[in-house]
Amino acid sequence: MDILEKAKNFVSEKVANMPTPEATITDVDLKGFGLDGITLLAKICVSNPYSVAIPIGEIVYTVKSAGKGIVSGSIPDPGSLKANDKTMLEVTVKVPHSAVVSLARDIGGDWDIDYLLELGLIVDLPVIGNFTIPMSYAGEMKLPTFSDLFMGKSEPEKEVEK
Repeated sequence: MDILEKAKNFVSEKVANMPTPEATITDVDLKGFGLDGITLLAKICVSNPYSVAIPIGEIVYTVKSAGKGIVSGSIPDPGSLKANDKTMLEVTVKVPHSAVVSLARDIGGDWDIDYLLELGLIVDLPVIGNFTIPMSYAGEMKLPTFSDLFMGKSEPEKEVEK
């Protein structure tokens, strides 16, 4: 084996074993319900193993329900990851009413929508280049009832708080 081949193997082995940032979706909440649609708030915890801050190029997201994509988008240049630390990010996703209405058959009797939120955090790593950290979160979106919209909390919710 010649010296060039040994150098290639050494570099590829070092890059393959290089630590990378890791991310998890810690929570997804229903942030708001208005005339323009439903707003979800995803909270992401990202750990950066490097001693330098890493810029986040973009966050891409897709919300799926019943096997169909109902909304997708991206957030360009959301900031950077702190060096040798964990960074909490908040991603706001707006789901238009038209998408929610198209899922009416999934709502059924329990008045909720099962969904899958897929996020991709694209970071610019030194040497490697752009690197996507994929994440997903399966959840259930409880829709407000008419009594919630017009009278505030429903009676069972008031009793639970006492």
